Amino acid sequence: MTAMILTRVLAAGPEAAATGARTLLAGGLVAFPTETVYGLGADATNAKAIARLYAAKGRPRFNPLIAHVPDTAAAQALGRFDEAAQKLAAAFWPGPLTLVVAKAEGCPVADLATAGLDTLALRVPDHPVAQALLFACGRPVVAPSANRSGHVSPTTAAHVVADLAGRIDLVIDGGPTPVGLESTIVVCLGGTPRLLRPGGLPREALEQVLGAPLADPVQPAADPGPGLVPEAGPIAPGMLASHYAPRAKIRLRATAVAPGEALLAFGPALPQGAGDAVRVLNLSPHGDLAEAAAALFAHLRALDASGAAVIAVAPIPRHGLGAAIADRLARAAAPRG
Repeated sequence: MTAMILTRVLAAGPEAAATGARTLLAGGLVAFPTETVYGLGADATNAKAIARLYAAKGRPRFNPLIAHVPDTAAAQALGRFDEAAQKLAAAFWPGPLTLVVAKAEGCPVADLATAGLDTLALRVPDHPVAQALLFACGRPVVAPSANRSGHVSPTTAAHVVADLAGRIDLVIDGGPTPVGLESTIVVCLGGTPRLLRPGGLPREALEQVLGAPLADPVQPAADPGPGLVPEAGPIAPGMLASHYAPRAKIRLRATAVAPGEALLAFGPALPQGAGDAVRVLNLSPHGDLAEAAAALFAHLRALDASGAAVIAVAPIPRHGLGAAIADRLARAAAPRG
């Protein structure tokens, strides 16, 4: 059980960046916005701070973390970039792309952050608040989503406070996050790059830059429960099968809504029985996948708060960002033991 502490909330700006950097360098935990979701930051070189982060989130220790840095030069000082990684970094950083590469010799990122692996997940976020904080800190910052592990990811400062107040030191409020989905993760260790997690950057855009298809995603590792390690742990963040789960059960590809269910809709046509739903929220009435991605986690939270035992989810296209949305919803619907 994490001891309760006073959690400060500061509006984004120079004072917040300076305060956030001092807090991180002192071993504290700082939540801040990126273009994807709010991240919970800790000094990536400080194992004690990372242990605090795991405790605050209740995050399984076998799940590695992404190290955030302000630019590509800082990333290349920490990891070994093959040709594919260099191409992707040049095209999409800063942005919602995480690259898993081999650690550089002497890499200062703590082993606790990488779950003891010889690989390192790196990202350069495209958000002015995150950039200001990272430049002010001067060290890599691990920053998983700023929520309790398994809960819906936060897209506003209010979401962070609702989940983590009393557990972290500081929240920097930079308003709603524009993308609303976590980063796409690609492993680049020589050979064919592999898509590990769909996210805020569509697969098609990555393959266009590479000039070749990505290898298919790996099967997410099963989550055996708190304190237990699967036989083959995940090699990158976000790879547990049961993840991003609200309290309500999730029913996917619903073409009709049962009385008492909440409805997560998509597009102009609502499923049969929508009028009997406890609450209806539409990811995008116009069928825009980018709009749907940005709204996903906030809508899940709101429907979960409706008290419905089941959230029916209308069919969503699986191309482009739809693949990332489907991935998140499948994790939310996975059995929890």
